Amino acid sequence: MNLAEALNLGCLCRTLNPERLRQQLETDPSLQGMLAGLATTHPHLFSETAVFLDPAIRATLGQAIAAIEGVIALPAYQQAALASAPDIARQNFGPAGVFMAYDFHLGADGPRLIEINTNAGGALLNAALARAHRDCCEPMQGLMDASSDLTQIDQTFVDMFRAEWQAQRGAQPLRSVLIVDDAPEDQYLAPEFALARQLFLAHGITAAVGDARELIWKDGALWHPALPAGLAVDLVYNRLTDFSLAEPAHEALRSAYMAGAAVVTPHPRAHALYADKRNLITLGDDALLASWGVSAEDRHLLQAVVPHTELVRADHADDLWARRRQLFFKPVAGYGAKAAYRGDKLTRGVWSNILAGGFIAQALVPPSERLVDVDGVPTRLKLDLRAYTYRGQVQLLAARTYTGQTTNFRTAGGGFSPVVVLPSAMALVADASQSPPHADCLPSPALETSTWSPP
Repeated sequence: MNLAEALNLGCLCRTLNPERLRQQLETDPSLQGMLAGLATTHPHLFSETAVFLDPAIRATLGQAIAAIEGVIALPAYQQAALASAPDIARQNFGPAGVFMAYDFHLGADGPRLIEINTNAGGALLNAALARAHRDCCEPMQGLMDASSDLTQIDQTFVDMFRAEWQAQRGAQPLRSVLIVDDAPEDQYLAPEFALARQLFLAHGITAAVGDARELIWKDGALWHPALPAGLAVDLVYNRLTDFSLAEPAHEALRSAYMAGAAVVTPHPRAHALYADKRNLITLGDDALLASWGVSAEDRHLLQAVVPHTELVRADHADDLWARRRQLFFKPVAGYGAKAAYRGDKLTRGVWSNILAGGFIAQALVPPSERLVDVDGVPTRLKLDLRAYTYRGQVQLLAARTYTGQTTNFRTAGGGFSPVVVLPSAMALVADASQSPPHADCLPSPALETSTWSPP
């Protein structure tokens, strides 16, 4: 067990000061009351506990993401992925897609990729949460990863949107951004839409949150009543789960996108290339990747990181059912763990729906765990790790702690957690000789025998 694992299973420290989190979230008068509102409507959104990560695992994550991005850039891969995608995904206007997210479980043999998401939520909330935790832990600064500059993360996010704009529009000025979803005020992460709006406004870009169903395609431009009169939509920050913009209510957005009249990010092409879960089959097919010229080094890494994945087919039903306890079943276009099932929890009725088509079966990778204090009771929660990326570069790491089959934000003591990447062992020993870790973040003697043993 490395130090990060030992801390995750033995450290009951709480590093979140609610007042500091309030200050990080409510940076503008328009955002006042957000934390109090979240405490009522989202009581388990934020964990009071950080998750620790070994530096070697952090390095592997970056290498794996770079290898995956290299494969996805191959013409042969894109041809294969787009062959089963809707026609709209073949449009390529230049943008890559903001807030890509790679989700991992930390298995006994290292990180394992669970899925890739193209319109991943939580980045702005997690940035605020990480700053609040870090502000609370000055005595632990020697233990904290210095590679992620949280003071500059907002600028990094704005630069990402500007890069998306420039990829399609060049040097033209970006005047307006519309953050869209269906009934955005009713979405679970609606508070993040408000944070995004304020972020753009603070950087001189007119921004609004709007219902995608109220968009208007007129005179070669995209319009929305949430923006000032006479100002068309330049860029759409797309939070819809209609990934191909196929629903009739989204016809205006679809028309503007197909005409190149509005920059849309993330977009249907990104979903087809990254987030369709059938792509996990391709990423794990060593022989296919070799035929495309992928290096032996990258193929070896992908074999270690990408769990075996296969398409659910009726002619393999008996074999899959026999192996179901070692499998996790997901819809190919699923999101937010909807209609995803652990094989050992399947009923015959659900199995019939899965066999009807549109599912993949993924080798089950049990998540690692984090010990937290829940009303004075040491409690082990599952955790997964999310890397928010842009064009293959990791911008922010975050974790989610939970109980149950999938992440749910309904677990006492769980929710979003910041990730603390520990320094190398050599650096840690050198630092410890000068400034020992904060006492609250070391296991108490009473917990050594009961909570430090591996799961």
